[in-house]
Amino acid sequence: MKKILLYYKYVEIVEPQLIVTWQQEVCRQLGLKGRVLIAHEGINGTLEGSEQATQEYINIMNETPLFAGIDFKESIGEDDIDYFPRLRVALRDEIVGLGNKAKDVTVGSTGQHLTPEQAHELMAKPPKDLVILDTRNDYESRVGTFKNAIIPDITNFRDFPDYIDQHLDEFKDKEVLMFCTGGVRCERATAYLNTKGVARNVMQIEGGIHRYVEKFPEGFFRGKNYVFDNRVTVKVNDDILGTCDVCAKPCDEYTNCVNASCNKLFISCTPCLKVYDNTCGPTCQQLVKENKVACRPPLQTVIQRNRRFE
Repeated sequence: MKKILLYYKYVEIVEPQLIVTWQQEVCRQLGLKGRVLIAHEGINGTLEGSEQATQEYINIMNETPLFAGIDFKESIGEDDIDYFPRLRVALRDEIVGLGNKAKDVTVGSTGQHLTPEQAHELMAKPPKDLVILDTRNDYESRVGTFKNAIIPDITNFRDFPDYIDQHLDEFKDKEVLMFCTGGVRCERATAYLNTKGVARNVMQIEGGIHRYVEKFPEGFFRGKNYVFDNRVTVKVNDDILGTCDVCAKPCDEYTNCVNASCNKLFISCTPCLKVYDNTCGPTCQQLVKENKVACRPPLQTVIQRNRRFE
């Protein structure tokens, strides 16, 4: 049985390149694949490996004072599926990019952390001035989000500060509860809103969607949780929030256009995929038929199934 780890820690790293080299060695020795981003401000990773290897990785990190106490979020995977094609450990300026506008915003100004239980209680009995704000990209929220959440029209997290600046009146004197996949984006997103001094209280769900749905799979989050590995999405409950980009029928299955030069990520039902030969529409379908473009394998042949969140 494989496991997939999702984790982060904001901590000052004096010599991040040394940590990059160390992480490369540790992960390769354990046979782990995935992405690890390291910067002066901390570490942010998603890794897959055997149950034994991932546990050994957790042990090594906890035995290292710099990284002790990380909240490792775990998902169960299939032994015959590769969730990442390779290992990539990279040095970055930030472990999550919020753009130049927020380059001086640190987690020292982050919002109040609510446990999943506290967040659930707040949403169950919401005050009149509660605003629930999705900090993720629009393609993530299309297939799953919290009930009554505001969904910014952004395709990249670095656009989030502009969204906040353009909608400050919506947060004036409000209780604002933010959320993201695992919590790392909210650390700086809540901090950015706090610097504006308009909201009465800024909060985030500790551990993000991942921790919340572990406790409340039939709670206020509905649909699927978008993840950044070959699973693409993880089913939380039976609600379908998305619609097919071709026929507009209810659907929440993401795929990539097999035209490699297009590679568009889109939602499509099975009948429409068959009609357009796993492309996003007639234009790309014709290019593929005429062998005018290179093709990539259909996403469904890479990952055959989504698992319910475990």
